[in-house]
Amino acid sequence: MSCDADAPTATAPDALIELDHLPPALLDRDAAALIDYLDGPTLIQLPGQRQPALFVSVLMHGNETVGWEAIRRLLVEYDVGGGDRPLPRQLALFIGNVRAAAAGVRHLPEQPDFNRVWPGSELPGSPLHGVMDQVVARMTARGLFASVDLHNNTGTNPHYACVNVIDNRYLHLATLFSRTVVYFTRPRGVQSQAMAGLCPAITVECGKVKDQRGVEHALELIDACLHLAEIPDTPVPAHDIDLFHTVAQMKVPPGLDFGFPPAQTPLVLSPTLENLNFRELPAGTAFASCRTAHPPLEVRDEWGRDVTRRYFACEDGELRLRLSVMPSMLTCDIDVIRQDCVGYLLERYDQHLPHRT
Repeated sequence: MSCDADAPTATAPDALIELDHLPPALLDRDAAALIDYLDGPTLIQLPGQRQPALFVSVLMHGNETVGWEAIRRLLVEYDVGGGDRPLPRQLALFIGNVRAAAAGVRHLPEQPDFNRVWPGSELPGSPLHGVMDQVVARMTARGLFASVDLHNNTGTNPHYACVNVIDNRYLHLATLFSRTVVYFTRPRGVQSQAMAGLCPAITVECGKVKDQRGVEHALELIDACLHLAEIPDTPVPAHDIDLFHTVAQMKVPPGLDFGFPPAQTPLVLSPTLENLNFRELPAGTAFASCRTAHPPLEVRDEWGRDVTRRYFACEDGELRLRLSVMPSMLTCDIDVIRQDCVGYLLERYDQHLPHRT
């Protein structure tokens, strides 16, 4: 790995690097080139006019570059990045999987998923769990104003925000980004769940990689958060939000062969699968072709229970919905399906909008 003289180094792969400034020329580097300056996950705490700090995480997945692109464009306008304006609020910037970013992948084969190892994780312990524990401990000690985790979608989806707590402040923060908001409690070990115990916290999904509108939208959100004096706890008007609840995650069982047409596998997914995202689908909708008597998917609810047969049945060689649901994050990327999941199933949740806390 090439190294700049001012580049910080970690003592071991994925050990936490901590800085109180942006290394020179860091903002000139795209996500793939960050490895030349940072050889592990990095927490950079920057001064600003207001406190406590806004926490922003980017590159939890190495191939989801929207967060870094938005941050590098934003910070060059402020004094911490060489601009002429003071940063309006302190910023704690966490840059995640730079090694995966260099390879253009979600995570390397030997790594766990960076967004599944935060406190509350259900994955076996690893050194990376300790890194995220450190980050949360630092932020607990200093206190936070809000937290934003920036992601791209692999499949075609609208821009939307996610919360892990049904609370007016969290929902107000989410609707700064989009009126479409998803509440979820699983998967565990994600950044927003860990930070939700400290401050209003959201995950935002900014469309596909290289979608410039996604970068602009992420930049607008972070800049707006830096300028906020407070986050209100008044109810979000029902006409300003579409709230959904993630009821299940769909995975391909380990060892099951699957593909897309013209594959002759037990599970053949539709090449237009992504077009079903955020569409309310009636019972009977076909998701795939199947050559098995039982649904060749593993569907688990937010408590981890197997609910496959509640949602799917194999009929006439097709995998069909048994209930009316709305899918999200459906993807045709085989690597992502193997590493993570096929997608999620949602229900409308507007009746759970809270009153004033």
